[in-house]
Amino acid sequence: VREVVKGGLLVDVGIRGFLPASLVEQGYAEDLNKYLETTIKAKIVELNRNHRKVILSRKSFLEEETAAKRQELFANLEEGRRVKGIVRRLTNFGAFIDLGGVDGLLHISELAWYRVNHPSELLNTDEEIEVVILRVDKENGKISLSLKQLMPNPWDSITEKYPVDGIVKVKVTRLAPFGAFVQLEPGVEGLVHISHLANYHIVSPDEVVQNGDEIDVKVLSVNPAEKRMRLSLREANQETKNRGRQKYSEPQFTPQNTENNHKVTIGDMVGDMFEENGGTV
Repeated sequence: VREVVKGGLLVDVGIRGFLPASLVEQGYAEDLNKYLETTIKAKIVELNRNHRKVILSRKSFLEEETAAKRQELFANLEEGRRVKGIVRRLTNFGAFIDLGGVDGLLHISELAWYRVNHPSELLNTDEEIEVVILRVDKENGKISLSLKQLMPNPWDSITEKYPVDGIVKVKVTRLAPFGAFVQLEPGVEGLVHISHLANYHIVSPDEVVQNGDEIDVKVLSVNPAEKRMRLSLREANQETKNRGRQKYSEPQFTPQNTENNHKVTIGDMVGDMFEENGGTV
C-alpha cells in the first residue's frame, strides 16, 4: 500500500492499482491509514491493460478465505463433540458462539436444565465457554449448541433423591387454575394439584399458597421419562398432624432417682419408727 487517497488506497502490484475503501474490509473500514506501507492480499476485480487500470478488492479475498475456513470447520465438526468458543452476541432467544470462523447458536433452552429468562443471566459477551455440538446443518450452514449437556441432568437420579411417600420442602413458582407448580431444585419442578392443596374444597390455589411460599409436600409419584412429579400438600400436612398425635399419645415415664429404685415416703419413715419401739409411739 503506497498511498491513502480520497475514497481508498493506491497499491503497487507491478503497476499502480486502486483499492476502494468499500472493498478494504468485510465491514466498514474506519481507518485506512493503518494499511499504509503494509503488504496485503487482494483480488483483482477489474483490469484494463490499455489504460493500465487495475481495481482490487481485499473484501473479496477475505470472503473467499472465510468461506474456505467455514467449509473446513464444517467438515471437522461432529455432533456430540465438545468445543470451545467465544460468546459474540446475546439475544432474547439465545447466544451466538464463534467457534473459530463459524458461528453456532446456543438456544436459551440449552443454557441450563432450569428456566433462564435471558442469556445474560449466565453469559457475558467475549467470554470463552465450552459447549457441546447438538446438530450440524451443512446445507444451510447452521450449528446448534448446548451448554446444559455438560451438566448432569437432575432427572436422571430423581427417584433416588425424592422417593415416593417422602416429605420434601419446595418453593411455589407458579399458580394455575388447576394447581400450583413448585420447585424442588433448579431444573426439577412438580405439580400440586388443586385437590391436594387442602383437605377442604377450594376454588383457586391462591386461597392456600402464593408464589414464593416454601411448603412441605409429600411425593405421590415420579415419572423421570416425562419429567413429571405429583405432589401433595394435603397429605404432608396430614402426616405432620398424625406424628403430633402419636407423640402426645405415648406413655410418659418418670425416671426413678433412688438407689433402691423407689421413693421414701413419710409413711415408710413412721412405719420404721413404729417397729423400733415395739409397736408403740
